[in-house]
Amino acid sequence: MSDMTFERMIRQMTPAIYDSLKQAVALRKWPDGRMLTAEQTELCLEAVIRYEHENHVPEELRVGYLQQRTCGSASSGTDVPPELAGLARDVSRD
Repeated sequence: MSDMTFERMIRQMTPAIYDSLKQAVALRKWPDGRMLTAEQTELCLEAVIRYEHENHVPEELRVGYLQQRTCGSASSGTDVPPELAGLARDVSRD
């Protein structure tokens, strides 16, 4: 029987294994096409998150990352493309 613990597995995980687990979680299936069970998905996701934390993966490359956008009074609107700038105004014209 193997004495591999979850923590040891994370420390020994290679970037290739990390990428494979990240893809498996995203697609909900293994590279050979078999579906992940709910438990496998949970364990793979935990391993991916722990790997990212331990290896200081940049925030924008982490699983589940969403770019923060501002809206409302905090938004200056300076980053809105011109073709989208008038959408809210056009929608309200009925």
